[in-house]
Amino acid sequence: MSDTARPAAHRRAVVLMASHALVLLVGFAAGIYALPILTAPDGPSTDQVARVAAGGLYSGEFRRDLKDSDALHWGEGTVTVSSQQVAFTGRLAPGPDYKLYLSPEFVETETDFQRLKPTMLRVGDVKTFDNFIVALPAGTEPSRYTSVIVWCETFGQFITAARYRDPS
Repeated sequence: MSDTARPAAHRRAVVLMASHALVLLVGFAAGIYALPILTAPDGPSTDQVARVAAGGLYSGEFRRDLKDSDALHWGEGTVTVSSQQVAFTGRLAPGPDYKLYLSPEFVETETDFQRLKPTMLRVGDVKTFDNFIVALPAGTEPSRYTSVIVWCETFGQFITAARYRDPS
């Protein structure tokens, strides 16, 4: 191989390695995004959620326009809190390891969530992206809290929040 061919061959090898690494990275990211969608159970029907919501004490709205919500992290719809469960009619952006929290203060940023997390109640897992019903832990007093938050535990990502009652 001539001296002028070596830099070109080396450059080609670097470009091929970089392009393959990029494709691998994109595939991995797509898998992280798609896996929760592929493995999610069917959500409760709108009728099932409506029956639970009928016994609700409080309700609020998940909105897409919160400070730390974005194109990949959002929720929209109505959330209802009863003495025994939280019911949601609407849609959440799909993602892994979503947790539902009750908070004594409304938050809409990751920073505020982390600051207030010790005062929150982790209710349970959110495994569906179209509607959900999550049981409250026994003895939970929803009146001690003001807001419902969906949080991605694995990536420490704020998804959405709704205020269901004004602080008193």
